[in-house]
Amino acid sequence: MRIFSIAKGFHYLSKRDWPEITEKERNKLRAVLLLRQTKQPMMVCQLFGISKATLYRWHGSVDLKDPSTLKEKSRRPKKVRKPCWTHKQVLAVRDLRTQYPRWGKDKLALLLLPQGINLSVSTVGRILSYLKRRGELRESPRRTISIKRKTSRPYAVRKPKDYSAVNPGDLVQLDTLDVRPAPGVVLKQFTARDVVSKWDVIEVHHRATSISAKLFMETLKRRMPFQIRAIQVDGGSEFYAEFELACKELNIKLYVLPPKSPKLNGAVERANRTHTEEFYEVTNCPWSVSELNPQLIKWEYTYNCIRPHHSLDHKTPLQFLRDHDIMVNIKPLYKSHMY
Repeated sequence: MRIFSIAKGFHYLSKRDWPEITEKERNKLRAVLLLRQTKQPMMVCQLFGISKATLYRWHGSVDLKDPSTLKEKSRRPKKVRKPCWTHKQVLAVRDLRTQYPRWGKDKLALLLLPQGINLSVSTVGRILSYLKRRGELRESPRRTISIKRKTSRPYAVRKPKDYSAVNPGDLVQLDTLDVRPAPGVVLKQFTARDVVSKWDVIEVHHRATSISAKLFMETLKRRMPFQIRAIQVDGGSEFYAEFELACKELNIKLYVLPPKSPKLNGAVERANRTHTEEFYEVTNCPWSVSELNPQLIKWEYTYNCIRPHHSLDHKTPLQFLRDHDIMVNIKPLYKSHMY
């Protein structure tokens, strides 16, 4: 194995102060000098990780007396394709785009056909780019048609990143579910799930308002078998005003999700899917609030006390709570073969 040193000429050239030379250009200079010294192109290519074609191109273009030859030159072809459109076609595209400023090249290409101008969609797109470069086509300013009013939250905050739910009641997620069983029938189901024990509380109301959310808070306080320390909700309007004040009065922490992040409320989102698939889709139930809520209470009992949960190692939420020394006294709403 033969070891070669850096070419002698490189030391002379490197003493000159060429601040404009980059590291890549210095490697190009080293490769050319080493090739001229060793006459072994394969070894130089392996050392610098380049192809033989690149090495010979460098060798033919670099002048050791002229540092400017180390600069990368433009690779633009000397002969480029000239635009194939006419001035009349450019004017037609410009006029149409000015008339319909939000329409793209697909629609404009179709609108040009009645004028006897048959251009491809790509050609129309190139004409639009050409007009923009020349400053003859400017995008129309956007006008705001709705102003989002920012509402201050006097109590709710973002959940801290270091906050983790360890015990039942540390974090209960709340969400609403639209129940639309028939045309013109719309009910709002409030769903609450404890992220640790998977204990659910559900209740239906006519509308999802802050007052109905406050009423659901009272239901939640009665039917949750442990103390609630924190609640997490999305930015829905039903979780403002009265609901927020109720959480403050009960000394329950209220965490609100960032916009467009339902995955952070994934536990209760999954609960809504379960209740839809295992109750609403298989149960013949009345569609009035007064008659539906008693059936939901029975289903809630089945869900919490009879249905095994895969996430709880096939235990029910009731068994999970009793295993954690949380005594739950629930009277069965109907006779079951399991209790």
